[in-house]
Amino acid sequence: MKVFIKTFGCRSNIFDSEIMKNIIGEVVDSEDKADLIIVNSCTVTNFADRDLRQYINKWQSKDIMLTGCGAYTQGEKLLKEGKVKAVLGHKYKEEIDKYLDFRGIKLGDFNFKNSKILQNISKTKAFIKIQEGCDFECAYCIIPYVRGHSRSIEENVILDEIKKLRDAGISEFVLTGINMGSYGKDTGTTLSELIKKISEIRGVKRIRLGSLEPSQIDEELIDLTQNGILEKHLHIALQHTSDKMLRIMKRRNRVKPTLELFEKLASKNIALGTDFIVGHPGESEEIWQEALENFKKYPLTHIHIFRYSPREGTLSATMKQDVPGDIAKKRAKILDEIVKRNNYEFRLKNKNLPLFVHIEDFKDGYYTGYDEFYNKMKLKGDFNKGEWVRVKNYEVKEIENVKE
Repeated sequence: MKVFIKTFGCRSNIFDSEIMKNIIGEVVDSEDKADLIIVNSCTVTNFADRDLRQYINKWQSKDIMLTGCGAYTQGEKLLKEGKVKAVLGHKYKEEIDKYLDFRGIKLGDFNFKNSKILQNISKTKAFIKIQEGCDFECAYCIIPYVRGHSRSIEENVILDEIKKLRDAGISEFVLTGINMGSYGKDTGTTLSELIKKISEIRGVKRIRLGSLEPSQIDEELIDLTQNGILEKHLHIALQHTSDKMLRIMKRRNRVKPTLELFEKLASKNIALGTDFIVGHPGESEEIWQEALENFKKYPLTHIHIFRYSPREGTLSATMKQDVPGDIAKKRAKILDEIVKRNNYEFRLKNKNLPLFVHIEDFKDGYYTGYDEFYNKMKLKGDFNKGEWVRVKNYEVKEIENVKE
């Protein structure tokens, strides 16, 4: 049977799809060549559900198996409509080879932890899933209901995985999870302890982290950003900078302590990213102006901005949708421009620092990669993908650094 795997959504889904590819063995590189399409789906917004349906409708000439988060919100309906032949829960992804001929629906429970060793994800870096699920209950988010409670992958499994990948030539590792900062709560350790042990593995040259919550940043983690291996860039989810809005969103963070945290991190020359949602129900002009004034105080260098989209099954979706789309779009653009300017000034401030760049790609005559602050560098010269380069005397341009 020829299988194609289509992936929607987050890094955890990317990781899960790679696991399934490794288990199945050879998979084809396009839908046209496949007998079976496995759709590893996202359901974080109604738009994600729409994209999923459009994709499934397009490939009705093929057998389709639905897995991922969308299996829990759309699976039963799509199966009844005859749009998919099978629906599988997250629990069965690591046994996907046993279910290629399965028909029907089997979701299972969330009482499982990943155990498979991922052998390869690219020639330059590997994504390492360290945690699954989330214990937070943010008003806009469906994820706890489709991923389950927070649970950590055993430390020895992660360390063994990294050593095997190291032996295969991988030297950069991106740690990821649904709520990654909660790692170790159920196993008696911490994210910082895990990072420390990974840093001690010979051959590991850089560790990157996915998104963290403000409450999950401890002193040991801050100290580790100075060790030369953990990237000097932390992505800390704020979602908003008005306390009124944060309460509506059922967020745990508040402006005063998070601003103090960000200022402390910036004083150690750490680049700082965040997530921000504009246009959530209740974001009045008064709240927006308060948030904007607060936002300008944060020393942010990177940002992911999301325009709110209602997700059926969440508290936010029951609220009055009172922010027009064009207003949300304008607000997003304002925040984006502020952070772009901050990023440029951050790179200008660090211009005399030699940067440690990991070459990932070659395009339009330049080798490209990222430095320890998660800023892009374009390089002229003779390099190889996966090579590490110490770069001096580069030019700081509007959106990236360039070494001719």
